[in-house]
Amino acid sequence: MTTKWQIPAGAVLVGDIGGTNARFSMVSANRKQTQAFPTNPVADFSNIDETIDHNILPLAREKPQSLILAMAGPVEGNVIPLTNSHWFIDANALIKQFDLQNVLVINDFEAQALATTVLEPTYLRPIGPGAKNETGSRVILGPGTGLGIAALAHVNTQYLPIAGEGGHIDFAPRTARDFELFPHLRHIEGRISMEEVLSGRGLAGIYHAVCKADGIQPAFDQAEAIANAAHQQEHAQAEEAIQLFLTWLARFAGDIALIFKAHGGVFIGGGIVPKIIGLLDEKAFRQAFEDKAPHSKLLADMPVFVMTHPRAALEGMAAYVRMPDKFLLDYNNRLWSR
Repeated sequence: MTTKWQIPAGAVLVGDIGGTNARFSMVSANRKQTQAFPTNPVADFSNIDETIDHNILPLAREKPQSLILAMAGPVEGNVIPLTNSHWFIDANALIKQFDLQNVLVINDFEAQALATTVLEPTYLRPIGPGAKNETGSRVILGPGTGLGIAALAHVNTQYLPIAGEGGHIDFAPRTARDFELFPHLRHIEGRISMEEVLSGRGLAGIYHAVCKADGIQPAFDQAEAIANAAHQQEHAQAEEAIQLFLTWLARFAGDIALIFKAHGGVFIGGGIVPKIIGLLDEKAFRQAFEDKAPHSKLLADMPVFVMTHPRAALEGMAAYVRMPDKFLLDYNNRLWSR
């Protein structure tokens, strides 16, 4: 272990490991090229080493000297389990198995935070007015298999990503409909976390709660089917579930924006929102986002963006490999060396 690191010469394999998919890219030794690899479903492999061995290295143009992983979950301990997957990361074992110099493990939304500094405007869909403030604090959140969150602070001339587990804070109902649905949402040990409403299973849970409250039999169990039905305007409960999901996401985004006073912007990533963005009512979203009296005016001045790049986390890590001096990363207990 070390708290100081200079990225060794040689190619760097970067991986974004979520609860559903594992995505990899290789940054070349000269730092000028990036080789993208096909997406690997997590459920198809026993663990990360099998994926790298069978589906990444046989296609690689260069042998990696270092490995940087962004994983969905808190980075704690020497063997790190993913929150919503059977996979785990044992950095020391990976070093030995693949003859690596170093392995660095960060949270997946730290990598998303890095990406906000380099993504082209075409991959940032604004919701309402406002432009990025390059030196203001930013928050990054995103519903997918789980609900990720991170912040990004600007310190002198560098960006500092801050990992968090804010997706597990309490969900709070506000409207009469919220309270009607509340008993039918999934409780864990007496509480409902934001991840249980703002995730793939969360969207399914909202839909089932709406059906139960309306006294009808649910027609769908998966988030994708619910979204498809809402897009086709053929199922009122599916349409309501999507709108509740987006409203609760807007409120949550406003809460996190207040915590960090995110004048640098609120960035929404993850796999779900880009797929349902056509159903998003921009005015309604901004209203729910800004409805935080007595600080509504503060939020009105904060820009909100949907990150539409399908591999944003990998873009963020590649930027770090190419421009390490631009970022301040915490290496303590997250960097393993040979």
